[in-house]
Amino acid sequence: MVKVAIAGAAGELGREILDGIVERQKHEIIALVRRDPSLLPPLQGVTWTQTSYQSGSELVQLLKGVDTLLCVFAVHRDPGNATQRCSLMLQLKQGLDIMHLLSGQHAHLDLTPWNEGKVEIRHYLEQVNKEKKVLEYSCFQVGILMDYLGHPHRVSKYLTTMPMTVDIEKCHALVLSGSLTDKITFTAAATSEKSLPALSNLIQIGERVRGTPFTVESLQQEDVESGELKTDNFFRVPFPEIPEDQVESFSKLATISVMLGAKHGLWTVTDEWNEILPDHEFTQVEDFLREIWGSRG
Repeated sequence: MVKVAIAGAAGELGREILDGIVERQKHEIIALVRRDPSLLPPLQGVTWTQTSYQSGSELVQLLKGVDTLLCVFAVHRDPGNATQRCSLMLQLKQGLDIMHLLSGQHAHLDLTPWNEGKVEIRHYLEQVNKEKKVLEYSCFQVGILMDYLGHPHRVSKYLTTMPMTVDIEKCHALVLSGSLTDKITFTAAATSEKSLPALSNLIQIGERVRGTPFTVESLQQEDVESGELKTDNFFRVPFPEIPEDQVESFSKLATISVMLGAKHGLWTVTDEWNEILPDHEFTQVEDFLREIWGSRG
């Protein structure tokens, strides 16, 4: 039995991962949280553990005997990456063999400002191992969460979803001119999509599932790169932490980032996990959409 620690275990993504590990009943889990553990539900094999992540000596004690640390921090809420850096330095001091960091790995992550912390942490890790292998780590990049294609329906227990530039509910696609062959990787929960559907394929899948043609609206890349969205049909970000007076501007930024990210391959991920798990049945986009939308028309 492997002893796993999850930093940020009470967050939306953290809870999805935590429940997935609990379901398999194969690991002992230390769930690190900032909130009062008494407010969290008892789970088999899970020890809810409160920490501020600020004390190295405290973390040393909390992570004794841990084999793998999963960091699932919301990096935009971690100024200067102080919390992640503290956790990383602890791993170096303790000499743990494996440390998995849920973070980004693509060169174009700078297109998404909310991922700046992930880029910085990856560069930091590269420097740690520059002279010799000091720390074994994994930086996971999931592409786009498949759950978003089910919006506004609740398809996962904890994740807040939002519509995408290919909006299955509205049967509408917002694309860059000439981008229909761009490919995107989708990840549902913890299982990735084996084939990488091009935008055109995703639109065709949506049309088959919804039983109606989609309206495809094209924007010029040079306009989008200059920060202009010459349409009102961009998605609105529903996250409650965004102040109401900033929703419009942030939603435009998010839409631009998603569109340019697709153009530059930000959402296209390599298939190492598919190769490592050749017998696993990965969730396919069309199967996912039929399950969510098939009975809803």
